[in-house]
Amino acid sequence: MSTARLAAPAARWRRAQAPLLVAAVVLLACVALHLRDPHHPGSWGFCPWLLLTGLDCPGCGGLRAVNDLTNGDLVGAASSNLMVVCAIPVAAVLWVRWLRAAWRGAPSRIGPRRAVAWCVLLVVVAVGFAVVRNLPVGAWLRA
Repeated sequence: MSTARLAAPAARWRRAQAPLLVAAVVLLACVALHLRDPHHPGSWGFCPWLLLTGLDCPGCGGLRAVNDLTNGDLVGAASSNLMVVCAIPVAAVLWVRWLRAAWRGAPSRIGPRRAVAWCVLLVVVAVGFAVVRNLPVGAWLRA
């Protein structure tokens, strides 16, 4: 077997290190959230935004949502933080695309302008979610 053929799998694994490391960190965080229940006040600290303003931030309830998902409780997770529950499948698809591109050695197809547009959209959705969940009409979105 040629040296180039032997080097190809090693190069693929090297390129896939970043997405695989991210997956390992996320898996470790999910295990930690499963083992230490965030439903107990203060078990993972307190949200500084909630303490300062009395309003839920877009992430409030996110740890409880992940804990509920690790226990197979989709309804409980959605009631803790619907945005996080909806974001998880999107993040999973983006991670799979990242891993596939890294494995193939394909360059990123997202240019800087598109990346900025996606970040702006994410911020707008998060702020919109925070505003709605703190209004009387969005009380059902509160953790």
